[in-house]
Amino acid sequence: MESINGARRTEDIALDLLKFVASHANVGNKSAGSTGFGLPTSSKSEDQVTHLLELYARCREVVEAPVEKK
Repeated sequence: MESINGARRTEDIALDLLKFVASHANVGNKSAGSTGFGLPTSSKSEDQVTHLLELYARCREVVEAPVEKK
């Protein structure tokens, strides 16, 4: 078992990054109820899941990218 002070896994860091980006970009949130006027703004659940999975993959790429030494 890894100690509490051990390094975090890249998957955990990528997931935290996904949560941060998604909350600030309103990705995956259900829109408020509509009165029936205007264009529908919410996409299908499947599209939202696909978008979140793609975003998670991009977050993992960023987290796992090698860091250049100066």
